[in-house]
Amino acid sequence: MNRIAEWAPTPRTILTPGPVEVDPRVLRAMSYPILGQFDPEFTALMNDTMDMLRQLFRTANRWAYPIDGTSRSGLEAVLVSLIEPGDKVLVPIFGRFGHLLHEIAERCGAEVVTIGKEWGSVFDPEEVIEAIRKEKPAIVAIVHGETSTGRVQPLADIGRACRELDALLVVDAVATIGGVPVETDDWHLDAVIGGNQKCLSVPAGNAPITYNERAERKIAKRKSVEKGLRVLGASGGSELERSSAIRSNYFDLAMLQDYWSPLRLNHHTEMTSMLYGLREGVRLVLNEGLEARFARHRLQEKALVAGVEAMGLSLYGDPSCKLPVVTCVEIPDGLDGESVRSMLLDLFGVEIASSFGPLKGRIWRIGTMGYSASRRNVLHFLGAFEAVLLRHGFHLPAGSALQAALDVYAEQTELLS
Repeated sequence: MNRIAEWAPTPRTILTPGPVEVDPRVLRAMSYPILGQFDPEFTALMNDTMDMLRQLFRTANRWAYPIDGTSRSGLEAVLVSLIEPGDKVLVPIFGRFGHLLHEIAERCGAEVVTIGKEWGSVFDPEEVIEAIRKEKPAIVAIVHGETSTGRVQPLADIGRACRELDALLVVDAVATIGGVPVETDDWHLDAVIGGNQKCLSVPAGNAPITYNERAERKIAKRKSVEKGLRVLGASGGSELERSSAIRSNYFDLAMLQDYWSPLRLNHHTEMTSMLYGLREGVRLVLNEGLEARFARHRLQEKALVAGVEAMGLSLYGDPSCKLPVVTCVEIPDGLDGESVRSMLLDLFGVEIASSFGPLKGRIWRIGTMGYSASRRNVLHFLGAFEAVLLRHGFHLPAGSALQAALDVYAEQTELLS
């Protein structure tokens, strides 16, 4: 009889913009026994997770819960539940994931209006506000942290303007939640989508979201009840014949609200183990403290940047809007960027990312996110990166990168002593 061999992944140092290394405590939580999705112990866990997500998003919103699926499922759920066919949606684009918001909104039947910014920069908030005044959209959908370019978009003034001009503001905070401040209430964000596999250091598999009463009112107007769940004797007409009905069942936030509320109206079989993992990941974030966590990410970024620049390499993009958790490095002329990445992985077990679109072959992207954002990882990467670049014939002052990073860590130690 043929026996199928056991499989186990090779240990890696993952320094991409996602996924990142998962905290072992999260993996342990995901191994716990399965509970039924209506078991009181499990529904108590659901309530606990919602409360913790409110703290993570810094919001008093009633609704804060995960969508089962990867981060993109959260984007689709929010947009398909808010966008009615014919709604005007403004999408400011400054990287790959702005284009994704555009595509999803179009698939929802929106009249999409875009404004663009050269990759490597972000919008002055006034540019977006001017477009809102001109276009009068029902919804503005924008990326907070754009991992394709390593930039972060200021949102506070845009949120205030959306509130004044009666537009809903939907924010993709997949790359920033848990690593960079996301002030849902203070910035007047109507709906925010986070991501597991980046700064939260949880495996991809669900997407935490939150939305306020303004968004909920629009969702409620589009509500329908699944046929198989209607009370006996209720109208047999199809609620989906209404032009305003939400055009997805799986991503219908109105239905999901009924599942996450005390009603516990069945919608789908909850991803039990993923919820265990999310709860543990968010617990670790909150126990570390959001401000302390943000400071840790900034420290690892500072050490990484110091080391990269000490090698004589150049950073990509406008430094005034750099995303703290992603560092983009220009590939020197004549150097094979993919060969460098392959050698890093093969010889040192270190993974960094390339890029795509107009930046394909032009930059490396190095993520310092969540559990991966550690002194050990930064120093290991810099030593390995230096060795690989030297093997590729790139001339640099040997040893300078690690010393520059160590200087940053020493300075931090002095500040704390």
